[in-house]
Amino acid sequence: MSLLEIRNLKKYFPVGGGFFARRGGEVKAVDGVNLTVEEGETLGLVGESGCGKSTFGRTLLRLVEPTEGEVLFQGVNLLKLSQREMREMRRQMQIIFQDPYASLNPRMRVGEIVGEGLEIHKLARGNKKRDRVMELLNQVGLKEEHYDRYPHEFSGGQRQRIGIARALAVNPKFIVADEPVSSLDVSIQAQIINLLQELQEKMHLTYLFISHDLRVVEHISHRVAIMYLGKIVEIARSETIYKDAKHPYTRALLSAVPIPDPGRKKERIILEGDVPSPVHPPPGCSFHPRCGYREKICSETLPQLEFNADNHGTSCHVFGPRTAG
Repeated sequence: MSLLEIRNLKKYFPVGGGFFARRGGEVKAVDGVNLTVEEGETLGLVGESGCGKSTFGRTLLRLVEPTEGEVLFQGVNLLKLSQREMREMRRQMQIIFQDPYASLNPRMRVGEIVGEGLEIHKLARGNKKRDRVMELLNQVGLKEEHYDRYPHEFSGGQRQRIGIARALAVNPKFIVADEPVSSLDVSIQAQIINLLQELQEKMHLTYLFISHDLRVVEHISHRVAIMYLGKIVEIARSETIYKDAKHPYTRALLSAVPIPDPGRKKERIILEGDVPSPVHPPPGCSFHPRCGYREKICSETLPQLEFNADNHGTSCHVFGPRTAG
């Protein structure tokens, strides 16, 4: 059984309409996502800014309440749990936020920030809490002397380490890493990625790693899911995505990844037009207005995510498994 199973998950946000006005529509941030996350793996979630990645991650943890669907964690439907039951479940599910500057309370010392979850879940207090926080700081590459300092005394990379220690404090099984390195320098990004991989091996963690950086995702992920306008359009093992991408959107994203070799040339795929509005998505395939391979059916019928014999899923009328077969 998968650690996490997502069924037809949707999150729509109401648009417009003041106190007396009618609602002007809905932003379909997450629009019918079906996914599984296996225990011990890192599932990379990739897409352009605004495609719904972060909303999807927060909806899994019920930091944002979903509109529809099911989220099964070890067979338990999280969306049917009461607030008290969900609080207990959050010991198993944590998040690392994107911005290490905004995600830490500037009025709290590091020891208080990292140890807060221990007190909320009644795991440790007093000297036991202090000892546990010291252990966590050492695990993420910080020093015991950092315990009594404030967040403004640290660099961006150090702050993200504090955020990681906070997420680890309650011994979770599953962590949503919401673009945890996007605001860091490249050299610091590598250090944080290596740290996350070391912690995964040591603590048997499972990650949903959200990013728009395909280079980072390739390095850390076992499988990669590509999201476009709230839907998953392709999913496969990491090496398969990077060597044999099927969906035209995935190919366009990969063509934009720079190659660290000035002697090699790479064909750049330029997408037509702009990303459609999530309030009024186009009929049929939401990508068809920007696709150079579109056919008549693409504007009429919504493609389904279908899998081939190698468990490579593609949502495309032209390059899907049925067409390829």
